[in-house]
Formats: sequence, structure tokens, C-alpha cells
Amino acid sequence: VACSVQLEGCSCWRIIAMVDPTLAEMGKNLNEAMKMLEDNQRKAEEENEKKYARKDIPGPLQGSGQDMVSILQLVQNLMHGEEEEETSQSYRLQNVGEQGHMALLGHSLAAYISVLDRERLRKLTTRILSDTTLWLCRLFRYENGSAYYHEDDREGLLKICRLVIHTRYEDYTLEGFNVLYTKQPVIYISSAARTGLGQALCNQLGLPLSCMCRVPCNTMFGSQHQMDVALLDRVIKDDVESGKLPLLLVANAGTPGAGHTDKLGRLKELCEQYKMWLHVEGVNLATLALGYVSSSVLAATKCDSMTLTLGSWLGLPAVPAVTLYRHEDPSLSLAAGLTSSQPVEKLRALPLWLSLQYLGHDGIVERIKHASQLVSNSSAVEDELSSPVVVFNLRQGLQEPCSVQFPNCALSLQLGEQLAQLVPASGVDVVELEDEGTCVRFSPLMTSAVLGTEIQDIDQLVDCLKMKIPVLTSTLQLREEFEQEVRRTVGLLYIEDLGWPGLGVVRYNHHCDGKNDDKQEKELEKINTELLKKLNELESDLTFSLGPEFGGQKNCVYIGMVTEDLDVSELVETIAATGREIEENSRLLENMTEVVRKGIQEAQLQLQKANEERLLEEGLLRQIPVVGSVLNWFSPFQASPKGRTFNLTAGSLESTESMYVSKAQGTGTTPPPTPTSSLAKHRLPGQKAFKRSLRSSDGFSETSSISHCDELDKMDQRPPTLSPGQEQGPLEMEKAEEQKEVAQAKTDTEDIHSDKLPPDCTKVEDQASQR
Repeated sequence: VACSVQLEGCSCWRIIAMVDPTLAEMGKNLNEAMKMLEDNQRKAEEENEKKYARKDIPGPLQGSGQDMVSILQLVQNLMHGEEEEETSQSYRLQNVGEQGHMALLGHSLAAYISVLDRERLRKLTTRILSDTTLWLCRLFRYENGSAYYHEDDREGLLKICRLVIHTRYEDYTLEGFNVLYTKQPVIYISSAARTGLGQALCNQLGLPLSCMCRVPCNTMFGSQHQMDVALLDRVIKDDVESGKLPLLLVANAGTPGAGHTDKLGRLKELCEQYKMWLHVEGVNLATLALGYVSSSVLAATKCDSMTLTLGSWLGLPAVPAVTLYRHEDPSLSLAAGLTSSQPVEKLRALPLWLSLQYLGHDGIVERIKHASQLVSNSSAVEDELSSPVVVFNLRQGLQEPCSVQFPNCALSLQLGEQLAQLVPASGVDVVELEDEGTCVRFSPLMTSAVLGTEIQDIDQLVDCLKMKIPVLTSTLQLREEFEQEVRRTVGLLYIEDLGWPGLGVVRYNHHCDGKNDDKQEKELEKINTELLKKLNELESDLTFSLGPEFGGQKNCVYIGMVTEDLDVSELVETIAATGREIEENSRLLENMTEVVRKGIQEAQLQLQKANEERLLEEGLLRQIPVVGSVLNWFSPFQASPKGRTFNLTAGSLESTESMYVSKAQGTGTTPPPTPTSSLAKHRLPGQKAFKRSLRSSDGFSETSSISHCDELDKMDQRPPTLSPGQEQGPLEMEKAEEQKEVAQAKTDTEDIHSDKLPPDCTKVEDQASQR
């Protein structure tokens, strides 16, 4: 029976001759299922109803059941249902090619093969396991080795630890942990190993944490990510003298962070001296498949065991990790769980067996070689470590690493996140190293086969670095100057936020005036929020924000990255002046209600007192309606109007006598000028705020124009002067006097017809007219 299976990326139909019709149907169903799951196009109705769909809410199991299409549609919705909500983050989808389909087909075949009769299953699994183990041992130069296939990449090391315990403690099978009590085992791992590896081993083995010894890395000579061999030798000697049993050493051929390789040759000699087991793991083991291998990595072929993670190296989904080891006693391997008598357990190697045959020896080597060439193209540095991993961060100067100063680590984190978003195919990520802090890592052996990284992606990554580095460097150099300027400015408070990748954080502090904490907090929040709004309205290239959503300081203004032409003094001066302006306006509005209320009460009291005084001056007869009119006609009472005016600027109650004398309302005290930045007021046309270059180049002409304008303003305010020897004659003096009298009469007429005069004054004027 022949079944036609078309794989993705294949230009022709593959005709596979199969004896079992079930295998043909399985391949067809797998092909249809993969095409459906990889199709990201959905109908418009599903897009509109996606926010309100109940697909994420668990429901009862349907009694009638569902067909395969409906189930696969549900799986597709669960896989891609939240993509729109995660558009802000870089989303990396593994490139499942033909080799990926073969690996997925292996899982389906394993389920089918498991139902065969026992004898056929035993023969088939033995062949699959033998072939895969032989291929891997030859491919990675590990002679006479056995293989253990496992899902969790730490499980292989766990089984090796049990094997070593059975080997070193002969009575362990009979007495169990009692034999460990008399002579405590010790497992040594590097301080650069994976986080939590030692604790996981102790938990699974049932050992106390005192059985785990972390060996420090070099501090004086060599790489800071390599295990200190001399110190390890002294530690082992101390453990032996104290009655402990050195059991196993875990070394790295490519540390998880920096990708450095331990001195495996010297470590092997040390292990042979103390009869210890040497286990090696790391990404650099992939280079053993290449024609040329560095001596430091080639020494791993002499170790007792090693763990290979072929899934990430070759871009194979859902394939197991492999631990290769050498041991002569099959019974102890069986007791440790490295081998199994159950044929079903051996089917774990089936997906890898299919994928390795599909890729072939040349295809495997080509993938690893391509990843190594990506590293050589991205970095021109050659050293004795020959690591296929590139790790970098921002440095201040040439000697001091950026990790010494925490703000630089924040900029490195920002750089890594931006590069991952701009060039997602590069596979760069951010790692935390013990000594260097936050770093950007490029490890193509772990990502290139999955993401399909090419040379042009590396070129794009380098271009993005060239674009981002100048801005980051300028921001780093101007941080200290910004901090000093803020600390010298009255009213501003510098907030030290080590995790902010920008110029800095500043807060405007208002005057307390004895208010409670809650009211002060509200006023502080109001002022800084308005300050942020005003700063964003300026025409500048800077970014002002409230900071990160989580973990940021409250009531602050966060300033983003800057360029080298930033004028820090102008920026700080503008922030302080804008803050003072907002604070004064806020205080005026807050105090207006209380001041006006008190002024009205005081004016009412004074007006009432003035009315009482007027009654005493006029006498009782003038208050009688008829008698008062006759008396006022014969003898008018000349009373000066006494009113009150409220000065909002000064907040005081003043008399209106001066108003009636000068026939004009006084302006009172002149309010203080609004504090603004003197530098911002004289910006040249087209120049953005806080730029240093334009102003520095035209500083002389700008200063001259400003001084000239000031002189013109002063000349306009001066009284007219006479030239020497010129005197003012009688005609000129008389003409000036007449003009003054005409202006005074015009002012008097306007005041009489206006509503500014009190009613008593109008009444007196009417009586005078009748008379």
C-alpha cells in the first residue's frame, strides 16, 4: 500500500511504500493536522468574537464527542488566541521544517508501535536504540559509550549520580542510606553552573545540601567563568581528611551564561587521582561533530559521561536529551535506571532515530557549522576559549566593567530587549552573570536552528548595535552631570533608581507649610503630574514619563535616553522653573477661596462701621424722608465717599479714597514675574529645547541681541530729555498745562457716568444739579 505524504517545504511528493495501512493513515492524518495547526489565518467572525469566546473557560466533557477537525481547531485557538494581546513582546515561533515533522511523526509511531506483540516490539526497540547510540557516539567522538534518553535534561545527571553511588558504596543496595552516614558523599559543581542544579540533585537523591560543594571560579588568572582547579584540589583534600568521600564532579563545556569551557584535561587528571566521576555538559559539546575541534573541548571525549541537548542544536522539536556514559557493569546501570528491561522505555529514542536519518551526517554537521560561523561573523575577537557564545555589555572607560556601576546594567538590559525586538531572528537574550551583571548574549548553537538565523540577520544586528550604542553611551556619560545639577538646584530632589535605563529620575519638592502627610502627598502628586505634562508639551527630543509600570518611584519624572548635544543645565533649570510656576499657581488657586471669604467678612464689618459713623455725622433729622430732603436742599451735607476694594494679589482690603482722588482704580501691588528659564526664552528659530550645539555656536550674536533689546526697553521707559542748552519756553509750558487739564476733565466725566462711584456720591451730585 502506498501513501503520498507532502511535507512542508518539499517541492515534490514523497512516495513511501508501507506494508501496514495504519502507518499510511497515520502519516496522512499527521500531515493534515500539522497544516491545520500552522495555518494562522482565521475567519473574520472568530476575530470579532475572540474577546468574548469561552474557549479559555473549562467546561464539561461533551457526551457525543467531537471530530478531529473540531479538536484541532480548539488546539489552534489555544495556541494563537492571545497573540494580539502579546504584540508588544517579541514572539518567537519555532521553524518546524521537514526534520521537525519527522520528530513529531516519531511520537505518533511510538504510540502505535507500543501495541505490537512483545517479541516484535523487543526486536524493533533494540534496533532503534542500538542505531541511535552508535550514530551519536561516532558523531561526537565518544568511543564505546552507552546512551540514556530522557525528557528532562537534568535527569541524565541524576541517573549518573545514582550509578556512582552504587559503584562507590558496595553495600548500598542492601543497607541503603545507612552506608552514606558513615562516609558522607560529596558532589562538586561549578559556581557558574545552572541555577538550582545542586539543590535539584540533592532533592532527588535524598541527600542533604551539605553533600553539595560549589567550587568558585578563577579570580586572579584565567577566565572568571572557569572552575578554579587549584582551589578544587585543596577542597577535595580537606574533604578526604575530614572523612568524606569525593563522589562526582560536574564540569562545563560551555557555561550556561558566558559559554566558557573548564580546563577539562586538568580536571580529568584530578578526578583520576581521587577516583571521582567526571560529568561534562554544555553547548560547546556540539562542536565535537565538526572537523576541527579546540583542544579544550576535545578533552571532553575522555570524560566518564556527557549530556547532549540535540533538540536545540539541530532545531528538532520534542526530541529527548541524551546522556552518553561508559560503565562496565550492566547490572549497576540497570539499578541506577540508565537502562530498562521494558521495551516501551526504549521507544524514547524513536523521534531522534527518525530525525537523524532524515538529516544525515552531513546535514547535522552543516547545521552546527553554520551556527559556529554566525559567531565568527558577529565577533572579530579570537581567544583561547574558542567559545561559540558571544556575551557583551556596556563598559565605562577601557578598564572598568559596567557591572561595577548598577545603572550600566540597566542600560544593558534595555539594549538587549531592544535588539531582541528589532532583530527577533538573531535570538539574542539577556543573562545575569555573577561578576559582570546584566549582559546581552548571542548563542546561535541554541537558537539558530530553531529560528532559522542567517548571515543577513547578523548584519542587521550589527547595524542596530551601531545605531543604539552612541545614544546609550551619551546617556551613561551625562548621568553624573545630571545628578550634580539636580542636587545643586533648590526645589528638586534627585531619585536614585538603579533599574532605570535613562538619564535619571527627578522629583519637584514643594514647600510643606506644616500640612499633614496625606495633603502633602496629594499636592506633590498634583504638581509632578502637571510638571510631566508641561515638559511633554515642549518641543524637544527627550522622553518624559512616569517610569516603569511596576517597581518605579511615585510622584517622579523619569527622563529617557539622550544624545551628546543635550544641555543638562538648561534641562534642570527648565524643570525647576516650571515646577515653581505650577506650585505658585496651585497655591494661588488653593488660597483664593479662603482669602476672598475673609476679605468679604472684613469688608462687611468695615462698611457697617462706616454707615454708623455717617449717621452720626449727618444727624437724626436728615434721616427723616421729608425733613431730610428740605434740610439737604438748604444745607447740603458734604460727605466724602468711603468704600473698600479687595486686592486679590496682596490678599488685603484697601480704601477707595485714593481712587476718588486720582479718578482711577489703582492696580495695587505688582505680582511677581512668573519664573521661567532664561535660556528657553531666547531659543533660536527651529532649534529644539535643551540642545547645546546651536546655542553654543551662536552664543555671541544671541547675547548681543538680547542686550540690545534690553537697552531698547529701558529707553522706552525713560522720560523725554532736552538737548544741552535747550530750555522750555512759556508757550510750551502753557500748552502742556492745557493738555493736562483736558485729560483731567475727560477722566472726571467718565468717572461720573460710570458705576465705580458709590450711591451716596451719585445722590449728592443729583441734588447739586437740582439746586
